[in-house]
Amino acid sequence: MITSEHKDLPEGSIVKTTTTLNLGPTHPATHGVFQNILELDGERIVAAEQTVGYIHRAFEKIAERRPLYQITPLTDRLNYCSSPINNMGWHITCEKLLGVQTPKRVDYLRVIIMELARIADHLICNSIVGVDSGAYTGFLYVMQYRELIYEIWEEVCGSRLTTNIGRIGGFERNFNNIAFEKLEKFLAEYPKVLKEFNNLFKRNRIFMDRTIGVGPISGERALNYGFTGPNLRAAGIDYDVRVHTPYSSYQDFDFQIPVGKTGDCYDRFLVRDEEMWQSLHIIEQAYRKVQEFKGPEAEVFHADVPAYYLPKKEDVYTKMEALIWHFKIIMGEIDIQPGEVYSAVEGANGELGFYLISDGGRTPYRLHFRRPCFIYYQAYEELTKGSMLSDAIITMSSLNLIAGEMDA
Repeated sequence: MITSEHKDLPEGSIVKTTTTLNLGPTHPATHGVFQNILELDGERIVAAEQTVGYIHRAFEKIAERRPLYQITPLTDRLNYCSSPINNMGWHITCEKLLGVQTPKRVDYLRVIIMELARIADHLICNSIVGVDSGAYTGFLYVMQYRELIYEIWEEVCGSRLTTNIGRIGGFERNFNNIAFEKLEKFLAEYPKVLKEFNNLFKRNRIFMDRTIGVGPISGERALNYGFTGPNLRAAGIDYDVRVHTPYSSYQDFDFQIPVGKTGDCYDRFLVRDEEMWQSLHIIEQAYRKVQEFKGPEAEVFHADVPAYYLPKKEDVYTKMEALIWHFKIIMGEIDIQPGEVYSAVEGANGELGFYLISDGGRTPYRLHFRRPCFIYYQAYEELTKGSMLSDAIITMSSLNLIAGEMDA
């Protein structure tokens, strides 16, 4: 559509016109169901308008009609590339409200699952940045290791993508030996694969030309927008929830926070790449700590919270107290103590927060999800204005915009 009006201009006048382009909501390059209305001068973007709302599911209002333990599957559908972090973040929020203290072994097992999720998310993001720069090989190569991560989750909870993993107070069951064997296989093989992936991109002239100086943002502007996570750290700000507000015993681990300088697509790629190395280091530490538990301690996988943890099936059949708790939990007849809490975890995309208010009923009075992608998308016009149309896609990729998180 030509947006300039020039019907009454003198003959021979030179008229500069712009074109409006709908990028999305169904275009495969948009990585989700959302729309960008771009105004183009030739192939250069002069303005952009972002639109969400195509898959709005009213999760926050649905959650206000559900007991705490039935809200976990809703969190899966936020950032579905790393759903276990969403699950753990919600459980930690509930535990903060309820005053539940989880055993150390539970904390370490959670760290293993969350860092695996971070790697799964980052390898998807970085490999797709490669695809959008014209390199498909890296994507195909690392996807088999995302599948191995999914197989570990499958052994732990029976699910792969939307995991519903864990429970308030811990996990629904202990990790089996197969899960640990698959974890050992991943820790042994993935570093070599990640190094080869690095060799494909880090010093690749085509990739560097497509990403360096594209979609930059300063640390000050990123903070003004409310950026967190890799996108903020790429802009030079070393904020990480795991360090600044430790949860799940993250203070027991030694790791570095990768920080960039320019906040462009290349720095965002490098930050996520280094975070995968750091996550591997954290998982190795956590796995060693888990192995140190012996005897009865090695069988601990949840806190003592009978009001939120289903009893063993054999106890339900043979013990009246277990049958009562089973009935109350399944039927949603547990009253939540009143209170108001905010709790956040370092999601793969940034600070994933839950603001929970309870008035003492059986469901939340109010619940708000702080989704990092929703915040990043507000800056999209600023990041793409003045760049080429081809840069719009790779900027979107490097921000790792997930439609489910923008449109809860």
